[in-house]
Amino acid sequence: MNKPVQMAVLVAAALLASTAAQAQKANPQNSGYVLSPDASVVKNSTGLCWRTGYFTPANAIAGCDDDLLPKAAPAPAPSPMAPPPVAPPAPRQVVVPPPPPPPAPAPAPAPAPAAPTSEKVTFAADAFFDFDKSVLKPEGKAKLDDLTGKLKAITLEVIIAVGHTDAVGTDAYNQKLSVKRAEAVKAYLVSKGVEANRVYTEGKGEKQPTADNKTTEGRAKNRRVEIEVVGTRPKK
Repeated sequence: MNKPVQMAVLVAAALLASTAAQAQKANPQNSGYVLSPDASVVKNSTGLCWRTGYFTPANAIAGCDDDLLPKAAPAPAPSPMAPPPVAPPAPRQVVVPPPPPPPAPAPAPAPAPAAPTSEKVTFAADAFFDFDKSVLKPEGKAKLDDLTGKLKAITLEVIIAVGHTDAVGTDAYNQKLSVKRAEAVKAYLVSKGVEANRVYTEGKGEKQPTADNKTTEGRAKNRRVEIEVVGTRPKK
């Protein structure tokens, strides 16, 4: 193997190791789904279970991906049985039943538990970071300060921060940059008092554009940070 080919193989191996390390850090349980601290599956604003990069059909569970679960074999048909012998009819007796007892009062319904609420906000990455950087700008910190202030009104369950990039650059580089930006958001939220085990991060690189990467305006829209907050609000 000549020297240029050896160098290319080493670079590819380093990039794969970096991506695997970031995925492991984002989901230490190495599960097919994102789990909250109480081990329940985290769902997004549309009710779908949040998958991790480790998800395969073998990880499917009921309530999340029922269509991927193995189907139960149909029960065997019962074997034909001979009809039982017909007994002679018993003499008819007329029995007057006693009056039914009065119905018991219905129990009071139990109070319904508070349903978790989910709120998703999307910020322009350019407002959070300088171009090709993963260090939060003052404007980005101010927006996160506003977000942490709103967290005081709910019982927080989980925060999911997802970084995205435009298509400028290689796939591997953009994936690494998106993860770094999501981790920078998590680090700042933790510095403001949010528990670290309640903040999950993920980088999507350039894989999920919302606009055309062929235009300047489209690329600007694709450079973004999405933050989803899941929690419950106290009843008034």
